[in-house]
Amino acid sequence: MKHDLPFIIIPTFTTESGTKFQNMELSYQLFGQQLGTAPVVLVNHALTGNSNVAGDNGWWSDIIGDEKTIDTQKYTVLTFNIPGNGFDGFVIDDYKSFIARDIARIFLIGLKELKINQLFALIGGSLGGGIAWEMVVLNTKLTQHFIPVATDWKSTDWLIANCQIQEQFLVNSSNPVHDARMHAMLCYRTPESFKNRFQRSKNENSNIFNVESWLLHHGKKLQECYQLSSYKLMNQLLKSIDVTNNGKIPIEILDTIEANIHIIGVDSDLFFTADENRETHRKLALTKENVTYNEINSEHGHDAFLIEYDQLQKIIEPIFNKDYRTKKMKVVKFGGKSLANETGLPYAIDIILDKIKQKEKFTIVVSARGNTTDQLEAILEKAAAKKNYQTDFEKLQTYQLAPNKNLDFSTEFNKLKSIFEGVFLLGDYSEKIKDEVLAQGELLSVKLLASLFENKGIPVKIGDTRKLIITDENFGNAHPITSVSKENV
Repeated sequence: MKHDLPFIIIPTFTTESGTKFQNMELSYQLFGQQLGTAPVVLVNHALTGNSNVAGDNGWWSDIIGDEKTIDTQKYTVLTFNIPGNGFDGFVIDDYKSFIARDIARIFLIGLKELKINQLFALIGGSLGGGIAWEMVVLNTKLTQHFIPVATDWKSTDWLIANCQIQEQFLVNSSNPVHDARMHAMLCYRTPESFKNRFQRSKNENSNIFNVESWLLHHGKKLQECYQLSSYKLMNQLLKSIDVTNNGKIPIEILDTIEANIHIIGVDSDLFFTADENRETHRKLALTKENVTYNEINSEHGHDAFLIEYDQLQKIIEPIFNKDYRTKKMKVVKFGGKSLANETGLPYAIDIILDKIKQKEKFTIVVSARGNTTDQLEAILEKAAAKKNYQTDFEKLQTYQLAPNKNLDFSTEFNKLKSIFEGVFLLGDYSEKIKDEVLAQGELLSVKLLASLFENKGIPVKIGDTRKLIITDENFGNAHPITSVSKENV
């Protein structure tokens, strides 16, 4: 599908291989501040990506947008379409004439035509990051910050081999885009990711495994929106990343890059492996002080840079927001009574849902619900006095499960059961035991609240501040404060 976009016409362009092209079209999109009024961030898209990085349909809208990590209220965000990707209707049939460096040169021409002398940041993932490596070698003063994500300055033998298999699908298959995409998905993900997601399951209405159905879906999806000529070109570019131009340029060229280099790898990446990224970092760190390496931890493999947004945001936030460490967090605190069954919990849920609807960023901190803390302490006292506490304990369990009877509280209930039995046998307990018992009230509370939101399709993350805060006896009976956070916190 063709999208009407602004574009730059390059009257004549000669590739590294010597092939000349007339009237090369370079389309682009701008997001955020008007060009010339704010620092510019150039985002290079990946193999099946395009210039639409932000907004409702933006493929990186979790990262780029108003008040996002790359804040469009502060920056001008520019993205070029790789000529021939088809997003703008322009295609290239002679894909063999191109290498990644050619696209880098075209992008640099585009920047010159837009009168952009220096970027604030250049960021790209996968193929886009490889093209970015080529750009900063061709113009070592191009950008203040260079952020290659899930990529490297060269395509490895493993990657080249997979691109060759892709080439065979694209040239020989009767259903080329569909079949090539199915194979590619195996390389973008990992065996562990597949195992944890599919568990050898089958659809009740089908005889095929769900993993097979998933692959067929991705093949069909790309086939419907991506052209064969575009796929051939992108695959050709992916295997040709090499800033040394097959050894013709000394690798020491990397040392001349003036940008702050922030390399981001993925520990499970099969394409651009973490080992290769670490090696690049070690090589650069020998001569440069302004180079860092961070790693996304994920089971998802190469695609993690499009999945693990929280990790990526935390890594790049200091680059785009110097004051990120002092940013204030909005905290919504609910006391015990405000979370009590029937009388408080429904109202608390409505308050939180309203904030989510208003797209507020916040963290929720909860206390033990209702009179849970008093009940736990009373049960503990009965156990220490060798009195019958089981009835009260059963009532507490019933109360905790009432809002969601399908919730699994076995871990918390078994811990309490074990402690109470031990206290009953000993006839006494320590302050540490008391703290452990009362802490379960907050843990039960946050687990319930999280389940209620998840049932409404709202993803949450649970945090236990006992992992963040260290106390001693001077703080008395310090209990954990456990928070449940909306994913946009």
